[in-house]
Amino acid sequence: MTVEFKRAHPDAVLPGYAKPGDAGMDLRSVDELSVPPRGRALVRTGLVMALPPGYEAQVRPRSGLALKSGITVLNTPGTIDSGYRGEVGVILFNTTDEPFAVRKGDRIAQLVVAAVVEAQVAEVAELGETERGAGGFGSTGV
Repeated sequence: MTVEFKRAHPDAVLPGYAKPGDAGMDLRSVDELSVPPRGRALVRTGLVMALPPGYEAQVRPRSGLALKSGITVLNTPGTIDSGYRGEVGVILFNTTDEPFAVRKGDRIAQLVVAAVVEAQVAEVAELGETERGAGGFGSTGV
């Protein structure tokens, strides 16, 4: 499968896999900005993409940024639909009490391409029983 990318900014870097077998491609910043303490910022990638129908792209945090710097992706996973043709942006959230500097070319997130199953919706009068039933939010233990 091929995912097409267009550079909408001269400093944009095409995403790529760091190692063979990786699920996510690195997304890089074209911005120089500061993510405020306990705050968020939209970081541009300078890329526009065209996914084939039946696929989505998920924007996910980088584990190294989360562990070492307390930086995560706010709406994770962020979904990019196949019909979207705007610039790919990443909403970074700073969980710390210190500002976080983002530089041009920094790896800021991962992009995972996944197949989409379009569900058919059916209204019914009753649902089948299960062992779990309506138990949720910790009903199976902590």
